[in-house]
Amino acid sequence: MRRFSFSRRLLLALLVLAALAGCEPRPADSYTAEVDEPAFRRGKELVRQGRDGDALKEFLKVIAERGDDNAPESHLEAGILYQRHMKDPLAAIYHYRRFRDLRVNSPQAEKVRGQIEAAIREFARTVPSLLTENQSGNAELQNEIDALRRENNQLKTERETLRLSLQEAARRAQAPLAPPPSGEGVGGGNTSVALTPVQPDGYISPPLSPAPPAGWQQTPPQPSIRPPAQPAQQQQQTAQPASRPPGSATMRSHVVTRGDTLYSLAQRYYNNRSRWRDILAANQDQLASENTPLRIGMELRIPQ
Repeated sequence: MRRFSFSRRLLLALLVLAALAGCEPRPADSYTAEVDEPAFRRGKELVRQGRDGDALKEFLKVIAERGDDNAPESHLEAGILYQRHMKDPLAAIYHYRRFRDLRVNSPQAEKVRGQIEAAIREFARTVPSLLTENQSGNAELQNEIDALRRENNQLKTERETLRLSLQEAARRAQAPLAPPPSGEGVGGGNTSVALTPVQPDGYISPPLSPAPPAGWQQTPPQPSIRPPAQPAQQQQQTAQPASRPPGSATMRSHVVTRGDTLYSLAQRYYNNRSRWRDILAANQDQLASENTPLRIGMELRIPQ
């Protein structure tokens, strides 16, 4: 019984040692050949079946398990799949270069170098289309930037105009008032100022006549000839401002305040900044161009 028990313990110890030895990491030299890896074999079989996406996953799995520096054949297979089937020349270039660095003296090194140059040419052909897509995608953004730049320039012009107006108003407020005219001239003598009465419009002054001779009896003065007074209705018509251009009945009006621009008004009334041209076209009598500054108090017509 003791001999059987000893043999049993010895066998158990050997099994434990074997298990511990199996858990230790294997050195690089003891790895299975890359082409014998199960994942590598599955990848080659999937390539023959035309399942390129699944095959690529298997080769990338070999690279992950063996390490980036210990899977040159998988790098080569992955580069071929990326270039020919996935149409990703940048990824293909990376894997081709890894194979070339790991297999410098390989018979396939020269062929791989040609594959790298071909992948670089393929990527270069895609650059103009990428630039075109980027430019078309940024066209709307560029238009918005240009509009904001014009609006900024207009605000600068309005600010400068307002600054000059304030300076002029301050200068006039500080200037002394002119003294009222006095009855004395510069030399101190009395001077009389002949005031000419202002005649109403349409008044015809009588012609000057020579002095009457001696003994001539002056006739009674004739009344002055005055034009008939205009009717009240005609005066009201004269005082009425000029009629607005046709189509004003369908327009709104806006009195310009500080900070108003064509773009801000288009955003306010139409919720669309690009419709500032409609406001400009409706006010050509006041705005010669989009660069004409808006004056505070100006009344603009806003089309419907």
